[in-house]
Amino acid sequence: MRKPSHSSNNSPESSGAINTHRIPQPSTDVAPEAAWFKSSYSDGTGNNCVEAADLKSTQVGVRDSKNKQGPALVFRRSAWTSFITGVSHGDLPTDAYV
Repeated sequence: MRKPSHSSNNSPESSGAINTHRIPQPSTDVAPEAAWFKSSYSDGTGNNCVEAADLKSTQVGVRDSKNKQGPALVFRRSAWTSFITGVSHGDLPTDAYV
């Protein structure tokens, strides 16, 4: 497996490497504020809240509702659906590990 080049002369496109070191984007750059909605899985106390946004037909954005200008994670819709299904069926732990 090749290591991604950090040289400005070798872009991922020209070197064939996959770009796994992306610069985080503020959630409002990923989707407009009106697109974000609080997840039904949030605990309602304001301490463990996430918001999601439907992006393209194949993507979902996720952000921390306490940091609306903070970074957003973007997942393929199929991966997000599998994650939610696993949590709701008890296949994944729901306890927070700190």
